[in-house]
Amino acid sequence: MKCEWVRENITLHVYGELADDARHELEQHVARCFDCAAELKAEKELHALLSQAPAAEPTPNLLAASRMRLQEALETAEQGGFWQRLAFDPAHWLRQMRFSPALASVILIAGFAGGIGTAYKVFAHPQPAGPLAVAPQSPAEAAITGIRSITQDPGTNQVDIKYDTVSTQETQGSLNDQRIQQLLLFAARNNYNSGVRMDSVDLLTKRPEVSQVRDALIYALRYDTNPGVRLKALDGLGPFVKDDVRVRDAMLEALVNDSNQGVRIEALRMIEPVKADGSVRGVLMTLAAKDSSQYIKSQARTMLAQLPEID
Repeated sequence: MKCEWVRENITLHVYGELADDARHELEQHVARCFDCAAELKAEKELHALLSQAPAAEPTPNLLAASRMRLQEALETAEQGGFWQRLAFDPAHWLRQMRFSPALASVILIAGFAGGIGTAYKVFAHPQPAGPLAVAPQSPAEAAITGIRSITQDPGTNQVDIKYDTVSTQETQGSLNDQRIQQLLLFAARNNYNSGVRMDSVDLLTKRPEVSQVRDALIYALRYDTNPGVRLKALDGLGPFVKDDVRVRDAMLEALVNDSNQGVRIEALRMIEPVKADGSVRGVLMTLAAKDSSQYIKSQARTMLAQLPEID
């Protein structure tokens, strides 16, 4: 066994992720090699040090934002050819089976069992010659790969949504239908097409009293990459700035941090009804003192001048 292979797999060994045979081989090598033993000791010390710090759980918003960015990256990444995706490294598989005879046995048994199972299905349960009428099923959200388009029938409450699973499917229904709402929420958070996200958020703004819808609008305001979508979300959240602290906080974040000047100006306009709130007043004071935008600085000063003095 080469030292290079050992050092590449030391981390897996420390975390208990190596197969039994490979672990045994690694331990045998480390017992004979001083350099690899020192490497293993250092890795264990680092692991022990990291284990002392509590692991922070990611917030739902962070997870959702990360998934959306990953989906966008996957959709825009250049895909390899069909044969390239099917190619594999035989030497790598042979090395794995060398250190894990159990793996080779499992592969052999699985292939044998799969052949028997297929033969049983073919001969014991022959398929009818004619086509089968299969009842349509509503796919789970996890099975949806993307929302292709969203259209609303003019003058009605009916929405037509085309979405992709393995193939493009379509469903229709009222904005009050739970399935339609679920697809709109999915499109607002996950779809890589900014036009579809815009259509989805536009429709969701008609039902902002629903808790899940309001959460989706807050998410769009904070994380959507398209400023038009963020503006739509602001419009939908506007009526709740007085009563919902989460909405107020999201608007203040947009006012301070958004990269688009139009979104910041609209957020400033939206918080005008709650300018007397302590947190809002504090943000306005900061903007009035040192914001990079002269317009926002001037508007913040005007709003502060309209407020009574604090005793």
